[in-house]
Amino acid sequence: MHILFLTDNFPPEGNAPAIRTFEHAKEWVKKDTKVTVITCAPNFPEGRVYSGYKNNWLKKEIIDGINIWRVKTYITANEGIFKRTLDYMSFMASSFFFSIFIKKVDVVIGTSPQFFTVLSAWAIAKIKGVKFIFELRDIWPASIEAVGAIKNNFIINLLRKIEIFLYRQADLIVSVTYSFRKELIGRGIEESKIHVVYNGVDLTTFIPSDKNPKMLKDYDLCNKFIAGYVGTHGMAHGLETIIEAARILQDDDEIRILLAGGGSERSRIEKFVIQENLKNIVLIPRQSRESMPDLWSICDVALVNLKNKPLFKTVIPSKIFEAMSMGLPILISIPEGESTKIIRDNKSGIIIPPEDPFKLAKAIKEMKSNEDKHHEYCRNSIAAAKNFDRMKLARQMHELIIGII
Repeated sequence: MHILFLTDNFPPEGNAPAIRTFEHAKEWVKKDTKVTVITCAPNFPEGRVYSGYKNNWLKKEIIDGINIWRVKTYITANEGIFKRTLDYMSFMASSFFFSIFIKKVDVVIGTSPQFFTVLSAWAIAKIKGVKFIFELRDIWPASIEAVGAIKNNFIINLLRKIEIFLYRQADLIVSVTYSFRKELIGRGIEESKIHVVYNGVDLTTFIPSDKNPKMLKDYDLCNKFIAGYVGTHGMAHGLETIIEAARILQDDDEIRILLAGGGSERSRIEKFVIQENLKNIVLIPRQSRESMPDLWSICDVALVNLKNKPLFKTVIPSKIFEAMSMGLPILISIPEGESTKIIRDNKSGIIIPPEDPFKLAKAIKEMKSNEDKHHEYCRNSIAAAKNFDRMKLARQMHELIIGII
């Protein structure tokens, strides 16, 4: 079997779509499956091509048995609707063109959140006369509408029509949450072709460990209780709540709030923290994927935050699974839904109403002062992580792919 997978995010980028695709494909190759990934030069989220790469028309490489074709695109930072749309559309065009030259394909997979990539996958599947799979990572365009990124009704309605068209054309839809599946069924999409394969974590990489001494020293964090937000700093994440909680906690010199990562809101957050002279916030730039276990290791609790929007009841931030695997209690501040249910069912953290900095600050103080409760959540997180083993989930998706072929 030969799988052609289209995604505009792939390692060395370290965001959730990149890592999911890589770890799934790596496992599929072990099953005597040929996998070719069409992607672009790594540049997310700053919009700068990573060292060692160029934005060439075509660069081929093989990583862990995966055939990778990197194609030329318009590259921009993960901010600004117009430029990002040009980025998405340029990948749609170049991925479609170069996919034509890939031979003996049995199935084409396109992954969201944005579905210009999925549109390219559908077109290639049609041309090659093979099955088309839509990997659904986000309900788009509803997610960009929820944060106010696009307000033009004509554009939103057009995107919705494309969205429904792709759902109906897909031979198989692989959703990352049951909430997304329920949403699609409610909109008239055939139930039998929608399956759920959760995001997960590589249990061999993210392992409970002592705090990395170098990181503690580099960022002056020795002997501090660290509440860490690790991941994309975007419009949806509502990091103002965390910053305000840090302001409330200023008088406790034993507590530090860590914000690590990059994204469209990162520069604004950096300026604000400096202007407000918030000494208890530690800003760490985006780290390599290999450094993530070390970064998580210095945290005492993991912060998971989203804005108070109804749509965010349906999402499951993948950082939950990494934090669990590292044995961290999770302070989750998002609308009640599938994510909060996971935390509640596994008793692995504290659920906080979204956009409530006072209750978030209180939860951080509670975790610092109540050592027994902290240890209980740590143990529960480690136990829960076993339910989200990436290798098992990759095999689950592989079986679904074989099933439609």
